[in-house]
Amino acid sequence: MSSIRVEVIAAWPRRAETSRLELPAGSRVRDALRAAGVKGDAVGVFGKRVAPDQPLADGDRVEIYRPLAVDPKERRRQRAQKKRRGATRV
Repeated sequence: MSSIRVEVIAAWPRRAETSRLELPAGSRVRDALRAAGVKGDAVGVFGKRVAPDQPLADGDRVEIYRPLAVDPKERRRQRAQKKRRGATRV
């Protein structure tokens, strides 16, 4: 049976973990996560979010995404409001 090589990456604010794996051909994202010993609700391959049952190809990079602390749209809104308040003060 042939095999594929994939990389699993989990990043945290101050560190990152990388696992290089050799898996049987036909493996899926969930198989790579299990083999790497990590959990992830939000995962992707090369920056594109995928489901755990997504098949993997040789050379794929599986990425584990952490939850956002603040919604990016809300954060931009907060910065804009702060700027507006600062501009009206004289």
